[in-house]
Amino acid sequence: MDILGVIWPLLLMFAIFYFLLIRPQQKRQKQVREMQTNLQKGDRIVTIGGLHGIVDALDEDKIVLKAGDGSRLTYDRQAIRDVNKD
Repeated sequence: MDILGVIWPLLLMFAIFYFLLIRPQQKRQKQVREMQTNLQKGDRIVTIGGLHGIVDALDEDKIVLKAGDGSRLTYDRQAIRDVNKD
């Protein structure tokens, strides 16, 4: 009975950590992966560095962004933080 008394709080603590910390983070990572794979030419995006631009060309792991001054910049897909479909 003493072993069950010791193991029960540990299992409860693990379950709390899983549902409050691990699971939401995994869901967010999945959403970000889906967003990065569903990029299309013409999407308005924001990079993790804060650069706003429009997707000009797509490759398997790189994208070319058209910035406000007309310059074209190449980024990794993982550098995309957000897509604005406005």
